[in-house]
Amino acid sequence: MTATTTPFRLAKPDTTTEPTWIRWSLIGTALLFLSLFLFVPLVVVFYEALQKGVGLYFAALIEPDARSAISLTLIAAAISVPLNLVFGLVASWAIAKFEFTGKSVLITLIDLPYAVSPVISGLIYVLIFGAQGFLGPWLQEHDIKILFAVPGIVLATIFVTFPFIARELIPLMQDQGTEEEETAISLGATGWQTFRMITLPNVKWGLLYGVILCNARAMGEFGAVSVVSGHIRGLTNTVPLHIEILYNEYNYVGAFAVASLLAMLALVTLAVKSLIEWRTGLRLGNEKL
Repeated sequence: MTATTTPFRLAKPDTTTEPTWIRWSLIGTALLFLSLFLFVPLVVVFYEALQKGVGLYFAALIEPDARSAISLTLIAAAISVPLNLVFGLVASWAIAKFEFTGKSVLITLIDLPYAVSPVISGLIYVLIFGAQGFLGPWLQEHDIKILFAVPGIVLATIFVTFPFIARELIPLMQDQGTEEEETAISLGATGWQTFRMITLPNVKWGLLYGVILCNARAMGEFGAVSVVSGHIRGLTNTVPLHIEILYNEYNYVGAFAVASLLAMLALVTLAVKSLIEWRTGLRLGNEKL
């Protein structure tokens, strides 16, 4: 007669020691905070934009000044995001994969826009390109306009957004190490082939995440662009600046209608962000299996 053994499992340890009421209190506090500072403002924006009818809502979006502001915002984002994409890839690849003199200085410079107020960065461009600035007389002599024109807006947008992609990729590349690249090079791959076939596929989701955040910041930037734009209606006003003008003129329907575009951009950004995080987590789980 053979004895049968009953398999047993170790109980999953409870890593939390707080009472249930404390956990639910923390969850409730977080939900209350999100409701007050995220959901309620979003509801108010769309309510104020649509309270006088859909006709006035769309009229506020297609009037000439609004179309000009939307177009300028898209132009600034379309220029600054690809440039930051190139910079972010180059800087993160250099910092994560190589050792060189001045590496810590480069990392500090990447973090500079986080530490400097956007208004201050706009004033720096005024001191450089303004009529009394360092390059002002030379620019006037050659009839080149930087401030109060599209180039100044693009430069200000690039400055405030260039850390986003690099800061997403640097820790990701550092965590992946250099073993795969070294193996590829030892097998005869060139530097470009190694980057295109190994490094870039490994960071594609982090890269997309950084691009989305960079684009959202570029389209919503106010401080730096406000300083260098000149607030010329229909010419140098971006969407945030146009919203400010409409609100100051007590055109609340128009202001909230245009603001709803930025709100929808924020919602799309959050949705794509969540999708990328889910996709990245799924990929990491498959790799562990």
